[in-house]
Amino acid sequence: MSLEDDLLRQRAKRTRQIEALGFRPYGHRFDATHALPEVLSSYPAKTGDELAAEKIPVKIAGRVMTVRRMGKASFAHLQQNGGRLQVYVRQDAVAEADWKLWEHVDIGDIIGADGFVFRTRTGELSVHVEKLYFLSKTLLTMPEKFHGLEDVETRYRQRYLDLIASPESRQVFITRAKIISSLRRQLEAKGFVEVETPMLQAIYGGAAARPFETHHNTLDMDLFLRIAPELYLKRLVVGGLERVYEINRNFRNEGVSTHHNPEFTMLEFYQAYADYEVLMDFSAELLGQTALDATGSKVVEYDGTQLDFGNVRRYTMREAIVEFWEGDGKPTPENVADPEWLLRHSHKLTAGEALTDIFERVAEDKLIQPTIIYKYPVETSPLSKNSVDDPAFTDRFEIYAAGMEIGNAYTELNDPQEQRRRFEMQLGMRERGDDEAHQMDEDYIRALSYGMPPTAGEGIGIDRLTMLLTGSKSIRDVILFPLLRAEGEIGLAAKLRELDK
Repeated sequence: MSLEDDLLRQRAKRTRQIEALGFRPYGHRFDATHALPEVLSSYPAKTGDELAAEKIPVKIAGRVMTVRRMGKASFAHLQQNGGRLQVYVRQDAVAEADWKLWEHVDIGDIIGADGFVFRTRTGELSVHVEKLYFLSKTLLTMPEKFHGLEDVETRYRQRYLDLIASPESRQVFITRAKIISSLRRQLEAKGFVEVETPMLQAIYGGAAARPFETHHNTLDMDLFLRIAPELYLKRLVVGGLERVYEINRNFRNEGVSTHHNPEFTMLEFYQAYADYEVLMDFSAELLGQTALDATGSKVVEYDGTQLDFGNVRRYTMREAIVEFWEGDGKPTPENVADPEWLLRHSHKLTAGEALTDIFERVAEDKLIQPTIIYKYPVETSPLSKNSVDDPAFTDRFEIYAAGMEIGNAYTELNDPQEQRRRFEMQLGMRERGDDEAHQMDEDYIRALSYGMPPTAGEGIGIDRLTMLLTGSKSIRDVILFPLLRAEGEIGLAAKLRELDK
């Protein structure tokens, strides 16, 4: 028998002993008077003498994280809601049954306690326990208290354990929630309405990506998990919802990396009677305020570099190639405007595709500070409106920071005939082997044919933005349950079944 199996049996035995004492090993409702962080924040200035005089009563609950037994007295730390508070249990201060219960408490168990607040001789704010409640037994061993959960694979697979063991991990997801709240608050302050669009779509679109496929049995039709909500949101703009947004889950059948997860969260919003320049200004404002709301500052540290979200730089795609080209053969502005030069420096078939390819190779990973790149070629922007001054380009921009894209926006194409031609161009690219090229969407063209006002739209990656604002190196660190390879047989159910015999 392994040590782990032996500990499982010991804890299962203690569960039965707790029942024999008249306590439920898996309790019910518990009405606490204070959360642990509330106790910690309410009395930091009070001295030990003041607390002893007032004898402030509290009823608290939490998970046992440490226990130090000293004969007829014990100290322990309970953890709850990111707070950790010491409790003091003494044999002559609790009922006999409660003391016997305390002797069966393991690290990881969840308990409740009545008592009063005091300070120990070392000055630590604590609760002197007068009554104990047992709320939930842990059967499995907790991570070692000083080192937390160090195995990365276990952290992602057993996020519940990661959150218990790692206050830093918990803070990442608290910050993520603040990011989403800030984005919502800012959008709604400007009159945007939150909506929901289908995740199951008969025709996927709104991005260049491969979808996940499924099948609806009753309707006997193939469906796709959405790769983006864009075309549905713009249908709503046609219908008169002139400022709409969705915080949505998207699914793309693509590789997994530190920057990619097949299931991810995006913010997408659309504003009628605006163009991409309006959204450039709004994006800079939006990102700066979100950083401030989530972290307390517009400047955050990522991978040893201070990123300033209060100062978003701007370059055209051509300017970025000239600016960030390293090594020999540095191009001039005239070079990057010359189709022949572009095609000589890329394996792509058109000048626009070549420009984008060169940009991605020579500039993208050098965009460390928050940066807007604008003026994208028409070949790589099938849903964007042509630039008035150069129809080979579109009024589109992307937002980069720490060398990765976090946002994409453009003045929306609202000419149904031009949209049809763009879709047909994408179909041609698909025939040449580009399996991420856009499909033809007849109903979307029909919606545009009823007239969509001039509109600008944008998508911002919540996961990548959270990475930047929390200093996380992998997208898996900011997704509570990232997709992982299937795990081998665990066998815990069989072990628990044996304990029932």
